Amino acid sequence: MLDAEYRGVYEDRTLRVGLFLYEWLEAKRPALAPNTWAGYRACIERDLVPAFGGMLLVDLRPKHIDAWVKTQLAADRGPTTVHHAVAMLRNALNHAVRTWRLRYNPAKHSVPAKPRAAVRVCWTPDQAAAFLRHNTEHYTDRLTDLFEVMLGTGMRRGEVLALHWSDVHLMDRQLYVRWTLTAVNNGKIHLGEPKTESSRAWISLSPRVMAALHRQADLQMAAHPDGRLDGLVFARPDGEPLRPQWVLDQLRKRTAELDLPKIGLHDLRHSAASIMIAAGIPLAVVSKALRHSHLAITVDLYGHLLKDSADEAVKALASALDRADAEVAGRAGSSIGHRFGKAA
Repeated sequence: MLDAEYRGVYEDRTLRVGLFLYEWLEAKRPALAPNTWAGYRACIERDLVPAFGGMLLVDLRPKHIDAWVKTQLAADRGPTTVHHAVAMLRNALNHAVRTWRLRYNPAKHSVPAKPRAAVRVCWTPDQAAAFLRHNTEHYTDRLTDLFEVMLGTGMRRGEVLALHWSDVHLMDRQLYVRWTLTAVNNGKIHLGEPKTESSRAWISLSPRVMAALHRQADLQMAAHPDGRLDGLVFARPDGEPLRPQWVLDQLRKRTAELDLPKIGLHDLRHSAASIMIAAGIPLAVVSKALRHSHLAITVDLYGHLLKDSADEAVKALASALDRADAEVAGRAGSSIGHRFGKAA
């Protein structure tokens, strides 16, 4: 107690971990996207409260957290799930330290190593083209154009589903990413701003994407008595947003019809990136097109696709060194010949 008083720490001997976690989560709500907040709450209720909720906050020790991690991994819980749960607990306890309710963070060294991310499946240009042609020949619906826009721009799922006609400038061949759509627990639809500042940007449109948007414009103008374009670009007949899960189900259904590699909606973005890289587009330009905040993000995600570029770079380096070596040898030979001639 004297040590706590000296350090300025107020250790509440009645506050339990469960109550503290809910208080922390509520304080975090304004800074989190609704889907992220719902995921945090699910983790607290599913994992952290059953494991530690009844303990006093000041009695929580690293040994308790380490034992839980060991038990979960032994029970074949996913390493990623366990990592996320303990990482979130560490963040919450950091808040307790910052607010002088704990002297140290017992989870500081207990977070297991983050598992290596699985290599994402990306379609080749031939596979992407076959998928788009299949949609055109057998469906010709709003999802046909939606998939064309996703593969043709690399936009994220939520950005496409939240795209409004007011942000589409067909005359300028550009659109502006202003909103993103999320479905909280695959239920309530939420429309909000993109997560990062770099995501809010202009995107140039190719002729294929322009054609897809023109088709949607013609369909919606024909459906409206006043012939006006209003609301969402891709929506249900009643104007309500498309549900992400339904769009994913349709993607998988149509993919299976062609026996293409199974991918998710976000993998359409990765496929667009891989096609650009395969076409020889510089990585800095790809990063700009995808609206990444830093080039390092693009390198981390797609660096493994640059095998050919790395090979060409090594060959160019060797060639440059060979030329330089030949020039140095030529200058050295000339100098020796000059000295011998002078001596003669």
